[in-house]
Amino acid sequence: MARIAAAGAAFVVVLILLIGAGAIAIVQAVFGSWGGSVNCAPAGATATSAAGYGPQEMTNAATIVVVGKRMNVPEQGWVVAVATAITESQLQNLDHGDRDSVGLFQQRPSQGWGTVAQIMDPAYSSAQFYTRLMALLNWQTMPLTQAAQAVQPSGFPDRYAKYEQAARQIVGAVQGATCDARDAAQVPVTGGAEQVIDAARSQLGAPYAWGGGTATGPSRGIRDSGVADQHGDYAKIGFDCSGLVLFAYAQAGISLPHQSEAQFGLGTRIPQSAGLAALKPADLVFCSPGSIRHVGIYLGNGQMINAYESGTVVRVQPVDLGEYAGAVRLLQ
Repeated sequence: MARIAAAGAAFVVVLILLIGAGAIAIVQAVFGSWGGSVNCAPAGATATSAAGYGPQEMTNAATIVVVGKRMNVPEQGWVVAVATAITESQLQNLDHGDRDSVGLFQQRPSQGWGTVAQIMDPAYSSAQFYTRLMALLNWQTMPLTQAAQAVQPSGFPDRYAKYEQAARQIVGAVQGATCDARDAAQVPVTGGAEQVIDAARSQLGAPYAWGGGTATGPSRGIRDSGVADQHGDYAKIGFDCSGLVLFAYAQAGISLPHQSEAQFGLGTRIPQSAGLAALKPADLVFCSPGSIRHVGIYLGNGQMINAYESGTVVRVQPVDLGEYAGAVRLLQ
């Protein structure tokens, strides 16, 4: 019996660790690996206040909603999350609370929600909340109080319902919120490069869809009788690697073909031997040596934004030096 209990406890610990790792992976997948926090802005001046909450609280609510969107959480989940954050912290990212509780959701490091630094990141804490919410069976049919209580048990569960209407107002106000994950140390970008990078960043979290992407935005993927079909790319609206590039450059007035090998033959070639130090933001980076199969848009500091492969989303990630085949500069 003791062995069974110990095994059960070990399973719970492993499960908690996996949930935490999953939240990190989710945030990195949709916002990239950044050195600072995610910056979100409510949708327009009219969204700087709602239900009695001011600009800072609305910015935190915007983060909650955008993370939910990019995790494909239904809108009711955003309402549950915002109502929980109102109940726990009044939408303030607190560095203190009951016992070791911190952050928007007053999550506790000792209960497996993450480190203090992680929980104090609104994007991470939101992803943690949604990961546990989505694991609940039939959560969408539960009353808001029941769903919130199942994710974060409270000694006063009825308080969640008190803020349901306010949460709905706030979610409605920040529907068009935008976020990015720009590192404060990122290389400055101006002119056409800024247009290209901003356009690519606007698609963070969009699904990878083989053959997808046009000059006007994401499009339905196509069949390949292989890996893409196994992931259902033909039913997804999104981008493949070269489709994201042609969309981003189209916003700067530059028309490109929809194929990485064809894009590799354009512009000014920057050889692999020159290394990443020779690159500028918006340069196209290619993989892999000997057979061009992938392209991304360079951001600076060794990072690129790309649609990597089936089963992933548009994201920021380091340039893989082991596969780096050189770059092309289309903007002088």
